[in-house]
Amino acid sequence: MDPARLFAASRVLIVAGKGGVGKSTMSAALARTAARAGISTLLIRLTPGGPISRLFAQPELTTLEQTLHVGGGPDGDADVRGRLVTPDKALAEYLADHGLARITRRLASTGAIDVVTTAAPGIRDLLVLGRVKAMETGKAADLIVLDAPAAGHAVSFLQSPTGLRRAVGAGPIATQADDVLAMLADPERCRVMLVTLAEETPVNEVVETAFALEDEIGVALGPVIVNGLVDVPQGLDGDLDALLATNAPELSTNDVAALRDAAAFRMRWASRQREQLARLSDSLPLAQLTTPQLFTSAPGPRELEILADSLTIGINKLTEDAA
Repeated sequence: MDPARLFAASRVLIVAGKGGVGKSTMSAALARTAARAGISTLLIRLTPGGPISRLFAQPELTTLEQTLHVGGGPDGDADVRGRLVTPDKALAEYLADHGLARITRRLASTGAIDVVTTAAPGIRDLLVLGRVKAMETGKAADLIVLDAPAAGHAVSFLQSPTGLRRAVGAGPIATQADDVLAMLADPERCRVMLVTLAEETPVNEVVETAFALEDEIGVALGPVIVNGLVDVPQGLDGDLDALLATNAPELSTNDVAALRDAAAFRMRWASRQREQLARLSDSLPLAQLTTPQLFTSAPGPRELEILADSLTIGINKLTEDAA
């Protein structure tokens, strides 16, 4: 499928993965890739901070919606907007939507909102998911990308409507839970995309998370994103001695030794990653998208475009492989 078809398949993409695998960065890259395909995107984060604002070179996200990327260029790309959705804000907006704005202000001023949002296990997660559902049904954007909690919490986050629905027989919480469950169960409305690194522990966790999401929640899964793949520079996989000999006049003995060590390290790294990719394919029957290792500690707009390029190429290749 081409990017436009992939991102039009579901109105909400929930991006989840083990902490440290680049989940938030991939959320931003997916949003940018969708916008390139002409799909307006709302990127939602649940906690302050993270790399999203830096990747778009914009101010930190707040609970007020802001534009991260202005579309409408010659290539026909679309806007990317972003905002925080916190449980407190989600509750305030829910009450305001139901004509209770004055009560909301009173609850906020007295601190009672904190009491409400901690009254029952899972209520905070349900409030957030309910807000996402409201944005989806209200067509806030062609696509909503949700930067979900890390994989360990992602399952319980998405299980919260089920747990609350079992505990509450009727009323607004039950209705909200039913509405969210309907969204999660409908692949035309919602899918989960998991992110991992090509390393043993993240691969183990992404496989476990995938089966838990399907078996326990019933949410549809999109392709898995394998982040941080290293390439093998031209020449390293061939005759390294010949390559070094060609450049010998410009290299000292120490330079040659350092280059040999670096080449051996890169080859071992790439080999281990290929092994984990194969293991992931054997363990999890989902398509894979890959993104390159970015050798920077502070990726910005340039790196975001590199990641979007990689995702676009990978999505197009999935189409070719399926043909």
